[in-house]
Amino acid sequence: MTHICLLLSGAALLINGLALLGTLPRRDAAVFSLLIGSIQLVLAVVHVSASGVSAGGGTPSLLGASGMFLFGLTYTYVGLDVLLALGSKGLGCFCGMVAGCGLLLAASWSGQDLLLAVLWLCWAYLWLLFFLHLALGVERLRPLIGWSLVLTSQASATAPAVLGITGQWPGDPTGATAAAALLALLLLALLLLAGGLARRGRRIAARAATGNSPLPGQLRL
Repeated sequence: MTHICLLLSGAALLINGLALLGTLPRRDAAVFSLLIGSIQLVLAVVHVSASGVSAGGGTPSLLGASGMFLFGLTYTYVGLDVLLALGSKGLGCFCGMVAGCGLLLAASWSGQDLLLAVLWLCWAYLWLLFFLHLALGVERLRPLIGWSLVLTSQASATAPAVLGITGQWPGDPTGATAAAALLALLLLALLLLAGGLARRGRRIAARAATGNSPLPGQLRL
């Protein structure tokens, strides 16, 4: 169940990132987010029932269920926020809370699954960006968030989901440590690339806004 939710998250992250970059209509992304979030919440409930979490199914089951609910609630809230024009501030505050939960989950997984710990650190960062953008009104973060979602969606969600679904998730400590290190480097590189693309986009937009105005020291011909 958790890997299926992760696979769905890869698609949702990609679609929402494209919407933030202006490639897709926000309403289309909102409907998709609402659909994905609803499915994830249903799967989370089924996961809890099937694994016997309420009857002491164990810490991994509890952690897995917590992540599924956090993702499901986030996507559902994102969809409703756009479709109902809620204003996004409440969503931003929620993302701030979830970012904190993400750090706690990363710490909890660090003693059991380093790969998941790295993933939760990445997701917590993405939620933090939404908090800064939506709750605190840092508008210039919008392109950074868009590119971060697009570039990390497959590496932080789709690819790990496929590994889990196909039974290739690294289980031995040595393999898990190596995979976690490689994943951390990859995600860091993607996030740095997202920052570079966002800055480039802002420079292009700034030049377009000034039109053909000459720069200081230049003469208009």
